[in-house]
Amino acid sequence: MGPKAQQKPATEFKFKEGERVLCFHGPLLYEAKSLKAEFKDQQNKYLIHYAGWNKNWDEWVPENRVLKYNEQALQKQKELLKAHEATSKGKKQIKGVSTPVGKPSGRRSEPSKGGGNLSDANTSGKETDSRSSTPSLQEKPAKRPAISSTTTPSTNNSGASSSESSRKKTRPDSTVESEELFLSKVEVKIKIPDELKPWLIDDWDYINRQKKLANLPSKVPVDNILEDYIKHKSSNRTTTPSKESAIQEVMAGLKEYFNVTLGSSLLYKFERLQYADILKNHPDKQMSQIYGAPHLLRMFTRLGSMLAYTPLDEKSIQLLHVHLQDFLKYMGRNASTLFSAQDYGNASAEYHRRAC
Repeated sequence: MGPKAQQKPATEFKFKEGERVLCFHGPLLYEAKSLKAEFKDQQNKYLIHYAGWNKNWDEWVPENRVLKYNEQALQKQKELLKAHEATSKGKKQIKGVSTPVGKPSGRRSEPSKGGGNLSDANTSGKETDSRSSTPSLQEKPAKRPAISSTTTPSTNNSGASSSESSRKKTRPDSTVESEELFLSKVEVKIKIPDELKPWLIDDWDYINRQKKLANLPSKVPVDNILEDYIKHKSSNRTTTPSKESAIQEVMAGLKEYFNVTLGSSLLYKFERLQYADILKNHPDKQMSQIYGAPHLLRMFTRLGSMLAYTPLDEKSIQLLHVHLQDFLKYMGRNASTLFSAQDYGNASAEYHRRAC
């Protein structure tokens, strides 16, 4: 056999080696340089060096995270920074709250040059997981539920106290510690595929900066997306009946999570009035029948911390993680049909007046 043919890009590279560019890292754009361009994992990728930062921050990124260095891109960089600073203002870290998805709990030492960090992302020159953070949906992190004590109140009879009861009082409550360890153990780390990250950023921009609204009911509602995924997996010959049953159970769980958390955790402030109108106009419908892929994708940025409060053992967590990541890959492969700028429309003057 002859030598293996070298992979060729499906389209020409948009950026040349050594070209000055802007690159998304989390919700912000940073000045960078394209060091190398290669066709990897069935897509064009670039080795990016962020201007002014140590080379340890160099990383391979897909083409959709890179922009031409021009006036239009620089203006977008300024707008994203301004919006990010506005939403980040007043945020406080609460001890014990799970790390948001996309921001690893442990981070490397910062680059030698001062001026801030790159969204606390864990990156390297090697082609590893790109865990860029995504725009936050809530200004305050959710508080951890109170943990009830299992110790029963002591009865203070007149002058009667035993050495056993005093030992119980001085003994540290092991229940709290074990519960915290349990919560940290079962947290699911969900990685948003690179193909979907730009849609999260665009979705944030449409709603918060451009003051647009999702066109509802969606052309492809959440229910349809979940059902289509089940059909897709069922048509695969390698899917056993037990695996198919597990997939159906996971999709049913996602649907339930979506309907429960949409109103409280997945909406931007500008959308809340629209949500109230939807509830009024469609009292007999579930929100998974009305909202579509953008809001479903938002849920995955928060799903890891949500699942930390469920009583799942390690094996169940691993199985669940496999199913969730496979579903996200499915959304990434079908992004062209699930996401579109045409799915957003301008809010009316009346809506702006009511929303203010």
